[in-house]
Formats: sequence, structure tokens, C-alpha cells
Amino acid sequence: MEILEPIAIRIHGRGGQGAVTLAEIVAQAAISEGKYAQAFPSFGPERRGAPVQAYIRIDDDKPIRIRAGVVFPDIVVVLDPGLLNIVDVTSGLKENGILVLNTRQNFDGIDIKLGDKQNLAIIDATSIAREILGAPIVNTTMIGALIKARDVVKVESLLEPLNKRFGRLAEKNINAMKKAYENTLIKERKAIG
Repeated sequence: MEILEPIAIRIHGRGGQGAVTLAEIVAQAAISEGKYAQAFPSFGPERRGAPVQAYIRIDDDKPIRIRAGVVFPDIVVVLDPGLLNIVDVTSGLKENGILVLNTRQNFDGIDIKLGDKQNLAIIDATSIAREILGAPIVNTTMIGALIKARDVVKVESLLEPLNKRFGRLAEKNINAMKKAYENTLIKERKAIG
């Protein structure tokens, strides 16, 4: 009998970009679907603009006992493309994993090493956030890219956590998420499970 591990997601961003909020919203959506989930940040001497990480684990049918950071992610989400030059965002990315990247580049313009079976999803989340939210805060936009890249939760399941978190600004955040979902491009080197 195969023992399946929880889906592990590592989010790379900068302080103030909402990586922790992204993780919390996705975990809340998973829990609302009857799944087990956890979300937590990696705290250190971070300050606004400094590189930060947040983590999500989701399991369909059993409690999650692991409480450490995600070293071997199934999915890596990068909120700030400038981090590619200072952080090894693909470190530990599993063989059939996927990198979800906020970038203005097309697939040919991205200079990042991925394994033969690792996949890449791209979205210009910054432009969508500026257009819809009026600010380059990409966390909710990147939720749309994440769930397009791998359906860890349903779009409908995100509505309540987004409404609860953003109140009167929820509709704009939901629209940004949906636009990113519709516009995310995926380059698969192997079928995503």
C-alpha cells in the first residue's frame, strides 16, 4: 500500500507582499472542503521587502503531523521574480513538481533551471494586481495561478476566506484571482498528478 504524503507548497515572496495571507487563505479553503491543511510562515529577522517564505500542506483524508518548513515541495509559488537572482527557489522541488512564477517574461525568456519532469506556470500577476487592485500586491492574484497550475482547492472554496479576510475589498481580490486563473500559462514536461 502506497503512503501518500500531503501536498506541500512553498511560497517565496518579500515582506509585505502577502505570502502568509496567501497561505492562510488556501489552507482555509482546503479545510472548508473537508481536507486537512496547515499554513505557516518562516519568521526570522525579516522586514518589509526582505525575502520571506510561507508554507502550505494539504491532505485529502488524514491529519498532518509535520510541523517543519517545506524542504521538498510539490509546488513552489514565487510572488516576486526578482527573488530568482537571490534565492534558489527551485531547491528541493520534487521531480514532478511545478514552479508557479509571477513574471512578465514568456517561457523562452525565463532563465531558470528545471528538471526534465518539472513543470512551469507563468502569469503577469503584478500587472493584473495593478489593474484590478490598484497596487502591486500579488498574493490573491497568485492564488488564481496556483489553483490553475494544480487544483489544490476549488475556486468556489476560496470565496468565503477571501470575503472574510478582505471585507469590502474582497470583490476586487476575487476578480484578480479569477483573471489570473484564466490567464495562467502552463508548460508541462510531464502530466501533473
